[in-house]
Amino acid sequence: MTTNITLLKAIVLFFLISIPTSNYSQSTATYDITFTSVWNSTDHGTLPPGAHWSKLVGANHNNNVTFLQMGQNATPGIENVSELGDNGTFNTEVNTSITNGNTEQYIDGNSLGTATGAININGLQVDESFPLLTLVSMIAPSPDWIIAINSINLRNTNSWKSSITIDLFPYDAGTDNGMNYTSGDSNTNPQNPISSLQNMSPFNSQKIGTLTITLVSVLGTNDLTFSERIKIYPNPISSNIINVKTSNLGENITYDIANLLGQNILKGNLLNEQINVGDLSSGTYVIVLKNKTQKTIKKFVKQ
Repeated sequence: MTTNITLLKAIVLFFLISIPTSNYSQSTATYDITFTSVWNSTDHGTLPPGAHWSKLVGANHNNNVTFLQMGQNATPGIENVSELGDNGTFNTEVNTSITNGNTEQYIDGNSLGTATGAININGLQVDESFPLLTLVSMIAPSPDWIIAINSINLRNTNSWKSSITIDLFPYDAGTDNGMNYTSGDSNTNPQNPISSLQNMSPFNSQKIGTLTITLVSVLGTNDLTFSERIKIYPNPISSNIINVKTSNLGENITYDIANLLGQNILKGNLLNEQINVGDLSSGTYVIVLKNKTQKTIKKFVKQ
């Protein structure tokens, strides 16, 4: 019996020694994004009065969710972006995906008040668990025309891509029958799939812009500060639960929530990376999260 136990210990020890150890940790990359518009009358027909671009919005997510796809029907959120430049419903779609654990954040870029120029989104932090990038902006004014990228992967197999350059072409969201920039509203019923507008009036085969995605830095989880390792989402919050991602800090974290007058509203221990804020009224709040030696202060909005 003793011999068998000794042999078993030896076998277990052998496998423990044989399993390779690793200092691998989840990484976070920071990217700068630039959309450069070359929308012009020569390549894209006589431009309408007040030609501009709506806000460049989107999300970074995993492959369990798709927010828009060429050849598929637009969601209500994408329909509102493409027809109205209104991002509210799309924001809700992204926040639902955040709550479901498939998206890290809603990306809220600027608009561009002219036909040509650039929109910059700088310092976008992307967690390795959500490496796919989706962005969309309305060609405005127009019936339902957009530029968009769908689920662009920012990673190679084991590393972050250093740079990505994408030529952008116009797309029809398939929700309005208008044939020119200033056509009146005419809903498409039934809805058509999102499709390319290359070589379709008023466009030709030329690109309408370029998207450049540039890697700025990469940090492993262990390299991040306490504040950088904690993220709250969705923000703004439209439900009763706010999620607090702690990057597996593995330590007791407490929270204090106060209003902008400095009055403490809610406090407790962070459990299961969630806080119930159902009793809070709509408004802006400050949350202080801390462990024994460190703390971070963040702001969130309850709708």
